[in-house]
Amino acid sequence: MEPGTLSTALKRGAIWGFIILELIFFSVAGKYLSLSDKAFMDLDNMLLLLKQSAPIGIIAMGMTIVMINRNIDLSVGATFALSAIVLLDSMTWPVFAGLGDFVIPVAWGLALATGLVLGALNGLIVWKTGVDAFIVTLGSMLGYRGLVFMYNGEQPTSHLNWTLVDFAEADFLGLHTPTWFLLAVTAAIWFLMTKTVHGRNAYAVGDNREAAVNAGIRVGPHMMINFMITGFLAALSAVVFYSESGSVNPNDGELYELWVITAVVLGGTKITGGAGSVISTFGGVLAIQLLRKGLVHIGANTETVNLVIGLILIAVLFLDRQLNIKGKEELKV
Repeated sequence: MEPGTLSTALKRGAIWGFIILELIFFSVAGKYLSLSDKAFMDLDNMLLLLKQSAPIGIIAMGMTIVMINRNIDLSVGATFALSAIVLLDSMTWPVFAGLGDFVIPVAWGLALATGLVLGALNGLIVWKTGVDAFIVTLGSMLGYRGLVFMYNGEQPTSHLNWTLVDFAEADFLGLHTPTWFLLAVTAAIWFLMTKTVHGRNAYAVGDNREAAVNAGIRVGPHMMINFMITGFLAALSAVVFYSESGSVNPNDGELYELWVITAVVLGGTKITGGAGSVISTFGGVLAIQLLRKGLVHIGANTETVNLVIGLILIAVLFLDRQLNIKGKEELKV
């Protein structure tokens, strides 16, 4: 067996085994505890689950790159909310009054540009100051959230465009628009991480930053690009979600960073960087959403859902530590 093969195989396969166990448990438990007559694994229920996974899942793909890079971004929830406000509010700006429905791509562009700029700011500060990304993005999380409240006070920002709603609620081949966006982003980030130099460099920088510098990788700009990708995807998530919702509250997106990080870690990405899989992150997103939906299906309240997921995250981090120890033992053989 190659060094590290055991831990890698266990990490990549564990999330899918966990999903299967969830499906079995909630299907059986639902027969006795659920107040609904609908089976947990009903096709419509599963399609809805995919749709509901899109907001967290799209952001999680960007967070996977950043965490493989041995960084983290705690500002994604605030970026999500601020981009949503720009999306909805810009459609009412007098300067765009004569555009009709052509204001939609303009609003999308402004929202996505907002996420891109906020991500670039995070990356630039991490690059130029050398301050740990945790501290930088903790500060930007508070700062960006402050901008959300400054923008419209504590009032919601609302604008319902029915052309946009029709697009967001459409389905193709049985899958809703948000699901297609999630699948497309997953495929794009998988290609980036497995088939491009940038993806290979992400693993190299996360595994050993000093060695990456010695190998000629421009670590600073590389990290900045990854923060920009994450900011862009946080904004894209907002575009997908609020195209249908049409109203954003100042507190929207709070705790998204924790849900996203939990999904990424549950998918096997190492907190210490250098290892991770986009496909496994997709599994982590599904596992989180299955757990949330399944617990509600059997009558659990919100507090119970958060407690269970918190305990699972601790267990996963403990297991990750044990697998890393096992991997080091294999290297000694």
